[in-house]
Amino acid sequence: MLNRIDLSRSDLNLLVFFEVVLDERHVGRAAERLALTPSAVSHGLGRLRRLLNDPLFLRTPRGVLPTARAMELAGPIADILARARDVISTAEPFDPKNSTRRFTIGAPDGVTAVFLRPLLAELHRAAPGIDIGVRQLLPVPGEMSPERAWRTAFGDLEAGAMDIAVIPSFHIPTRFHARSLYDEDFVIAMRVGHPFADDPTLERYCEMQHLVVSFTGDPHGFVDEILATQGYSRRISLTVPNFMFALAVVADTDLISALPRRFVAMHAARFGVISLESPFPPTTFQLNAIAPRAAMMDAGLAWIFDLLAPKRAGSHNRLP
Repeated sequence: MLNRIDLSRSDLNLLVFFEVVLDERHVGRAAERLALTPSAVSHGLGRLRRLLNDPLFLRTPRGVLPTARAMELAGPIADILARARDVISTAEPFDPKNSTRRFTIGAPDGVTAVFLRPLLAELHRAAPGIDIGVRQLLPVPGEMSPERAWRTAFGDLEAGAMDIAVIPSFHIPTRFHARSLYDEDFVIAMRVGHPFADDPTLERYCEMQHLVVSFTGDPHGFVDEILATQGYSRRISLTVPNFMFALAVVADTDLISALPRRFVAMHAARFGVISLESPFPPTTFQLNAIAPRAAMMDAGLAWIFDLLAPKRAGSHNRLP
């Protein structure tokens, strides 16, 4: 892509400009991340366009769109930057059995409650000196676009605030390494003996009083969107900020709640909570473990990433 003559007189920081603008699809937001002015980023892109002999990004009313050539270059440039970052970083030999490192993993609490227990069991067996920090991740309030809802997680990863994030997003920028952890859908959780279990129809479901897990207190969730398409609605009697508290409340009340299937399967029994299949069409989503490509050059991080999200053997992951 770049010949010797170009490299001898070119600023390779321009590739960083390319990476960030490709991710943000907006020069202004890219400038904010780079702590530069939009004019400085535009000037840098102009130099990069001349260097690579392509417009790279086309302006639109909402930002910029990458050209076909830019999309072709995205992978190679991400690899170049990952290797460059690795060259200037220091790395010590990693021995999991003797390591005393600490890794921070970020995820929504309902996801952490699924992967943490088996992960800790594996660490106790293979790396008893390694410690784990858990960081709760929240979507951007009011953000309906999936590729934007978890954008703070990407920034925190690049800033080193955490090592790995596990998020329900299909939109992973090319500068991140990603692997599917598991697929998830929802079941209806309720206390033992709840009358809804005797007649779990959609009509009866809508007659019940509901609990919704909402980090902001907003009672409107994805279930309400599904019900609205069928001409139904429900009453949200209570919102709580996390999934484990939701189980505790459901166990002691007549409230019912749509909760993640794997989370309920692992933790409902201790609360005396049961679950039924959803009476409305299920929504399935994928949980992805992600880490910066550059950081994956660290043997220790690569090891803990593989432990958390091992490559699939057939159709099953080791964790959870």
